[in-house]
Order: sequence, then structure tokens, then C-alpha cells
Amino acid sequence: MADNQISITISPEDKAAIDTSLETLKTKLQPYLIALSADERHALPKMSDKTISFVDKALIYASSNPEFAPPYLNKSELSKDVTAVETLNGFSKQLAQITTGLDDTIMLAGSEAYVAALSYYNSVKEAARRDIVNAKPVYEDLKQRFPQRSKKQEPAPVQ
Repeated sequence: MADNQISITISPEDKAAIDTSLETLKTKLQPYLIALSADERHALPKMSDKTISFVDKALIYASSNPEFAPPYLNKSELSKDVTAVETLNGFSKQLAQITTGLDDTIMLAGSEAYVAALSYYNSVKEAARRDIVNAKPVYEDLKQRFPQRSKKQEPAPVQ
């Protein structure tokens, strides 16, 4: 078995503080968040890292050379949208780092737990095979995780 690479215990106090912080984060962000359908997401032109500088320059030019702005362009809203993107991107990048760390930690801890559980399962399976007392009911319960695969049946001959 591989070395144990992770061994953490989150104290009840830390868990409560993290839960409170997450709830505060959700409460504070919720008024600013929008939910889009898959179709809406697909239909929207996307602003990515490559387009940020284009949008920033367009905002600067729209302010310094307003004679080229179409009459329907609301420069104030453009400016608000650019600021919102900058602010929300900052939040998103910080949260992505946290999420990646959480995902990796969950994966490693889960992997170690699963490998340990498989080790126990194989041991109890062997004990049940040897008719060791009390092993059979434990094995019968745990083996439900691994349903028997039915053998492929020969196809019926075509007549």
C-alpha cells in the first residue's frame, strides 16, 4: 500500500468558521449573480482574456473620441460592465484556486480511503472464503458494491 499522503482533521471551530464565511460569500454575491440557461450561454458573444484589452481600449476610445460612438451606445453602462467583469474576474480567480485545492484534496483523501477500504474488503473476502466466524455477513454486505457481471450469452441463431 502507498504511503499515506494526507491526514487532515478539520476542527469543529474551523468548519463552523468556514461554513459562516461561505454563507457570507453566497449572501454578498447573490444580488450580483445572474443565472443563464444553456441556450443563453451558447448564444452570447464571449469575452475572454484575449478580448479584455480590446474592450478596455474601446471604452477608452469611446470616452476620448465620443464622435465615433453610435447614438445607442450607453458609455456609462459599458464602463459599469467593464468594471464588473474586472471585479468578478478577481473573485473568480481566487475561488478557482480554492476550488482546485479542494478538488485535489478531496481526490487524494478519497483515493486513500478507497484503497484502504478495498484492502479491508479483500481481507474480509478471504476470511469469508475460509469460513472464519462473522466474516460472511460482512463480506456479503460489502460485495454489493461489486455486482457480478453476467457472462455474455451466445446470440440466438438467426433462422
